[in-house]
Amino acid sequence: MDIRALRYFVAVVDQQSFSRAAEQLHVTQPTVSKMIQQLELSLDLTLLERVGKRFTLTDAGNVVLQRGRALLAMHEEMGVELEDLQQLRRGDLRLGVTQQSHAPLAPLLAAYHKRHPQIELKLFEGGSQGIEADLRSGVLEMGTMLDHPSNQAAWQEFDSFPLLTSPMCLLAPGDSAWRGKRGVRLRELADSAFIFYGEGFALNDIIADACLRAGFTPRISGRSGQWDFVASLVRLGVGITLLPKVFCDTLEKGQFTVVKLEEPALDWKLMLAWRRGGHLSFAARAWLDLVRSKAA
Repeated sequence: MDIRALRYFVAVVDQQSFSRAAEQLHVTQPTVSKMIQQLELSLDLTLLERVGKRFTLTDAGNVVLQRGRALLAMHEEMGVELEDLQQLRRGDLRLGVTQQSHAPLAPLLAAYHKRHPQIELKLFEGGSQGIEADLRSGVLEMGTMLDHPSNQAAWQEFDSFPLLTSPMCLLAPGDSAWRGKRGVRLRELADSAFIFYGEGFALNDIIADACLRAGFTPRISGRSGQWDFVASLVRLGVGITLLPKVFCDTLEKGQFTVVKLEEPALDWKLMLAWRRGGHLSFAARAWLDLVRSKAA
């Protein structure tokens, strides 16, 4: 089985489009179509049922997709292991980071670069859910993820190390009705408009689940993956939001109301995660050693 054809097949399914897969793979669409056809011929099976420009996976296609992901991850790991043998202390660190983890990670990355200047830092930015998927597929060796009871099933696939824990707080305009309060209950916010985060951010699910348990569905007035922009929208009265205290503490006090969420108490728990049982390159092992030493 051609590993490249398998990679093209997985890309087509992930992108739900031959053209988008071709764009991602930096090849032409006819090349992608030809590779999928060759894969089906080599297996003597139909993997995709095509109807016009749309397609669905056959039963055989589902099997190839699931096993193919594992094979591609193993192929990536083999490449990393061989690179380690050949280059020893050279290579790169492939780390998935959320925008919200920039501040706590920056000093660690600077210390890592000072200790290992020969290793290139390859940082892939995205939401926690996207990072989780890339860790699972082997695209990333390590990444930042949020730890929360709603995500416990995923943690069975990963090992992790805590980076930062911060309580969640209400962030509201400076002249809000909550100004001067020491704490707030989530159900008190039921009638407010919420500013949520970009697609793929695990914090969306955490906040939405907490609101449902408090007896209401949050009314969303806007979304952004940039916390600075979310804060600006709050200041201008577009809505309120919930953000970690560690970020709220960086804002100008006079322009915002910051109140700790007391019921339920929620913590923002940033974790460094990697696939359980997966091979870690020298660069990744050195990064993990540094993070652990700084926490000690």
